Amino acid sequence: MAANNAHKAATDDQSVAETQYDTLAIEQSYLAEGQSRRVDEIRYAIKRLQSIPLTALQKKPEINIGSVVQLEKDIDKQQWFFLAPAAGGYRCKLAVQSNTINIVVITPQSPIGAAMMGKVLDDEISIQIAGKNITDFITMVN
Repeated sequence: MAANNAHKAATDDQSVAETQYDTLAIEQSYLAEGQSRRVDEIRYAIKRLQSIPLTALQKKPEINIGSVVQLEKDIDKQQWFFLAPAAGGYRCKLAVQSNTINIVVITPQSPIGAAMMGKVLDDEISIQIAGKNITDFITMVN
């Protein structure tokens, strides 16, 4: 809807440039293009998430798509990672009994996701973030 509105605004008679410095129509067309791309990305992510087989969500020893993982340094913060094929960076909170659990969606393409793939409980992972080597241990895999 937003992409359609931006497209209409970009092609509207009111958006015709009055001077060479009037860039409203160009700005509206960039906005429409960006919003259309974002819609396509979201549709693609939804398809990828819907394609996760239910067996991938079952508890297993090796980390793969569908795994929920906690690292040692994140125990106190109740921080978990959900390894998914898309939607990396999405964050949510779940209330479980009297606890709040923080979940971050990561993909195998992310540095931490790539480091976790194929690992098992108590394995060590090492990643480099902003020029710093970070090492941690996998404490929970669901």
